[in-house]
Order: sequence, then structure tokens, then C-alpha cells
Amino acid sequence: MSLFAHIEELTEKHRAIHREVELEMARPLVDSLKVSELKRRKLRLKEKIEKLKSERNVA
Repeated sequence: MSLFAHIEELTEKHRAIHREVELEMARPLVDSLKVSELKRRKLRLKEKIEKLKSERNVA
């Protein structure tokens, strides 16, 4: 898998988690633990995406 394709895959996962967070936040009884975990996963993906993008620019 190319670096670009890998970044795109991670970006799509990031978007999917964002949608999950939005759905959970729209519920009458928000599961704050679930939201926190989703946000942590989303942040880790964002950090990985940024790292890969910076590596691509260096190479």
C-alpha cells in the first residue's frame, strides 16, 4: 500500500469516528466514557496522519 493510500485510509477512519462521536452526542443519554474513548482514538489517528504527512514531505 502506498503512503498516500495509507493516509487516505486513516483519514476515512478518522471521519467515521467523528460521525460516531456526533451520533453519540445526539443521544438523550450520552455515554461520556464512550465519547472520551472515541475522541482518544480520533486524536491518535490524527497524530498518525500528521506524522505520515510530514514524513512524506521530508522524503
